[in-house]
Amino acid sequence: MSAVASAVSTPATKATPGIALATRVAGQDTLLPAPLLALLVSLHRAVEPGRQARLQARRERQAFFDQGGLPDFREDTTAIRSGDWTVAPLPAALQDRRVEITGPTDPKMVINALNSGARVFMADFEDSTSPTWRNLLAGQQSLAAAVRGELEYTAPNGKHYTLRPHDEQAVLIVRPRGWHLNEKHVRIDGQFIAGGLFDAAVFAFHNARTLQAKDRGPYFYLPKLQSMEEAALWETALSHIEGMLGLPHGQIKVTVLIETLPAVFEMDEILHALRDRIVGLNCGRWDYIFSYLKTFRRHADRVLPERGQVTMTQPFLKAYSELLIRTCHHRGAHAMGGMAAQIPINNDAAANEQAMARVRADKLREVSAGHDGTWVAHPALIPVAMAIFDEHMPGANQHSVLRQDVRVSRDELIARPPGTITRAGFEGNVEVCVRYLAAWLDGNGCVPIHHLMEDAATAEISRSQLWQWLHTPGQQLDDGTAIDLALLDSTLAQLPARLGDTAALPGGARISEAITLLGELSRSEELTDFLTLPAYARID
Repeated sequence: MSAVASAVSTPATKATPGIALATRVAGQDTLLPAPLLALLVSLHRAVEPGRQARLQARRERQAFFDQGGLPDFREDTTAIRSGDWTVAPLPAALQDRRVEITGPTDPKMVINALNSGARVFMADFEDSTSPTWRNLLAGQQSLAAAVRGELEYTAPNGKHYTLRPHDEQAVLIVRPRGWHLNEKHVRIDGQFIAGGLFDAAVFAFHNARTLQAKDRGPYFYLPKLQSMEEAALWETALSHIEGMLGLPHGQIKVTVLIETLPAVFEMDEILHALRDRIVGLNCGRWDYIFSYLKTFRRHADRVLPERGQVTMTQPFLKAYSELLIRTCHHRGAHAMGGMAAQIPINNDAAANEQAMARVRADKLREVSAGHDGTWVAHPALIPVAMAIFDEHMPGANQHSVLRQDVRVSRDELIARPPGTITRAGFEGNVEVCVRYLAAWLDGNGCVPIHHLMEDAATAEISRSQLWQWLHTPGQQLDDGTAIDLALLDSTLAQLPARLGDTAALPGGARISEAITLLGELSRSEELTDFLTLPAYARID
């Protein structure tokens, strides 16, 4: 056993060379003991040069797109796409993933999700979490207690929550942050560590041995990859963690979210780069739409209609999901469907039934196409999705559905869908952005708005659509109104009155700050890569 692995529970008693922590909160020394800090130092030094190279490659690729270039399948990786290979066998715990629930890492959510009846709970340090230092550390503490079977929670109203027995719980998968995000509270050699490395290393350090004893392992969902090289960098990082913790190679398993437009052209390559540990790809539909907007931000012929019209039945999204299914099943991996963001409408039975009917139709589309599982954002949707998959997928998965009928071209993957921009759509985007940003700045990364669970991915669609509409000449609402800064300003000015008592809203005290920030982001001559980057500077 490595020196790091043998000292998992040792509190930090002296400074670790090379690392500096900017803030201290209760329980920090126990959660971040000296051996873990040493792991973080070693991991950062092994990975950071490659991370910076990959981020630079992203900037260069986007510059190519901004000049009119289009994404396409790579010529230099033809041998990988045409090769006869499969990923490593899937572990027993991940054979059946028909319904997965996602959410943040607070104790109540963790307990309810693990007890929910879903096959998998994805605990999210990314789009569902506002990454305050307190949130991050408290989330890791909650997950470690859950893995040990010790997590409990008592609500302010006195209701007490406890975990079901281990064999009745959902399998835990953790989503760390993407390569683009720093963790500003941890500097190594004067550089910020990657947020995702921090998330993954802390979780693995505290939980790998306990999970291994339960025939599971540290399982991760990897977000926002754009290329096989970025996947290979995660392979380097996770292999390094395994080595430092004395784990067998491949003990850490991953699922990759295909949620960027460049990545859809490299799905075989991403699977190949992670073939010793990857178990599937997921259609991260909301971030994928955001990525389409960002990729084509300077393409006047690819302006998307309003968000509500960009559904998975649109040809470019249908092509994306079917190509993912064919690719995954050809390589022995799961092809996971996307998120149903609906939440129950408790005060309107008719509207609630309409919402549930849309969920059923969406899940039927997924299972009929060949997906092996799907995502929901609320526990009430689990039986809805489960019933559809149980009826149409009697086995643990449907890898045998090879979809050899699928033939997808580059042009099909990037085809602009038809549609319009309505005043309600414009104003809705403004409201979602402001309300989500206000909650995020206040420490809440997952917010119900108009019966949808909004997270950073869905808010990014609204924010990037506003920017594209404002910065592409000639855009109009369907009533002929010009989409310009005057329209934005009037909509922002009217928003507080439309919202009413903002004190009752999540993050209500920061609505004004969010309005200002959205105005700045929308006016900028450049589309900011992620709204969480400037917002991160405003949280502790």
